Amino acid sequence: MDLISNPFYQRALAAALLIGFANGFFSGFVVLRRNALSVSALSHTMLPGIALGILMTGVLTQASAFLGALFAALMVGLGSVAVARGNRIAQGTALAVIYTTAFAAGVALLPRLDTRQELEHWLFGDIMAVANADLWVAFGIGSFTLLVANLLMRPLLVTMFEPNVAAAQGVPVRLMQYLLFTLLVLSLVASLQAVGCVLSVGMLVAPAATVSLLTDRTNALFWGGGALGAAGAVGGVFLSAKFGLAPGPVIVMLLGLCFLAAWIFSPRYGVIARRMR
Repeated sequence: MDLISNPFYQRALAAALLIGFANGFFSGFVVLRRNALSVSALSHTMLPGIALGILMTGVLTQASAFLGALFAALMVGLGSVAVARGNRIAQGTALAVIYTTAFAAGVALLPRLDTRQELEHWLFGDIMAVANADLWVAFGIGSFTLLVANLLMRPLLVTMFEPNVAAAQGVPVRLMQYLLFTLLVLSLVASLQAVGCVLSVGMLVAPAATVSLLTDRTNALFWGGGALGAAGAVGGVFLSAKFGLAPGPVIVMLLGLCFLAAWIFSPRYGVIARRMR
């Protein structure tokens, strides 16, 4: 109760709830598409974006870090989709080349910056530093992502699994691919304040991956992932306060433990169940 009455923890818990649910919901697309490595690449792309934002503005602020990370991730993610249009280069290959080039540029820029120590907060997150403006940003991005994903759920899923069938049904396949990557980037940037560039992959993969071990229902994959993501984020904030640890790593560790438990004890797909059969 003492924590809940603290304004810093109130904002941290609200941010954890918003970001955890939105990212957990969108993790369903990541798991179904089997592109967790793409998420990892895009998450590391936010580092050169933050460095570019600092270089352009001369100071590390939440606005410069957010806009820089958003710009870099969008350019790399959508750029890989554009390069793969000719069918000569696979999207994963294009993403690997563009991502490593952008990351190398960010590393090259780091010695020119005077805020390398402060940059660690954006690498690993600092949800306790969330301000009211950050909450509105997280709410706006989460609401937009959830609204668009639910309204276009069917064409997005058809495009992911059967692009030729989707095109035959009149679905703008290329637009859906761009939209999916845009929503992915927005979800990554939204979790930047909570868990940082390095750990943001956990919030976009672990929730739906855990639920996929417990059920075969697609709807449960999305909404269950959202519920687990929110619970893991909020629980991570409480545990970090109790043990005096950084919230971002605790959130990701808690989600990882949930995945490990499902992998072992799942009634259908767990290790114990398979051995009993």
